[in-house]
This record gives sequence, C-alpha cells and structure tokens, in this order.
Amino acid sequence: QVQLVESGGGLVQAGGFLRLSCAASRSISNINNMGWYRQAPGKQRELVATIARGGTTNYANSVKGRFAISRDNTKNTVDLQMNSLKPEDTALYYCAATLLLGAPNYWGQGTQVTVSS
Repeated sequence: QVQLVESGGGLVQAGGFLRLSCAASRSISNINNMGWYRQAPGKQRELVATIARGGTTNYANSVKGRFAISRDNTKNTVDLQMNSLKPEDTALYYCAATLLLGAPNYWGQGTQVTVSS
C-alpha cells in the first residue's frame, strides 16, 4: 500500500510555469514506475509523463520539451516541472504509482492546474 499526495497546483497565465510535487507514504525505490496523469473536464484521463525506477522517462507528445519529470528515491517524491504552460494544459493532475507493469496501482487525489489565456 502506498498513499500519494500531490501539491503545487494553481492558477497561472499562459507561458508561465508550475512545479507539481508528489509525496509517497513509503519508499518508492522499488516501485517500477511513477507518473503524472491529467484529466480535463469532459475528457478521459491521459498520461502526461512517467519515470521508471532506473530513470527512464516517457512523455506525452503534447508536453515534450515543456515538462520534465523527476523522482527522488531518498525523499520518496516525484516532481513535474511544467514550463511554457498553455490553456490546454488545464486539468486535474494526478500522481500514480505502478508497482510492476501495466496500469497504475495507486493514485493520489489530484491537484488542479488552471492556465489562463
């Protein structure tokens, strides 16, 4: 069992930046994948970025070059640096943990990101 708590969301103008942070209730060093997902109103939840235990990252095409995911296995945190934000980035952002493979096993409650034009 692992509990995930997100923070760092807020309201920002287009072109601005935010840094989201996810704190886990236990060690994440043996969790295969940590990731960020988002869900905009009326849309399905989608993958934003993931980072594997060894540091390999994966990004949605829509955020490549603008977002950067990182994990600290000593602090049990996963961060998402979001730059050059666009109104279409507006969504509820969730932190997720995948113990081995496949779909995430654990989700946080989400943090709202709103980008104004």
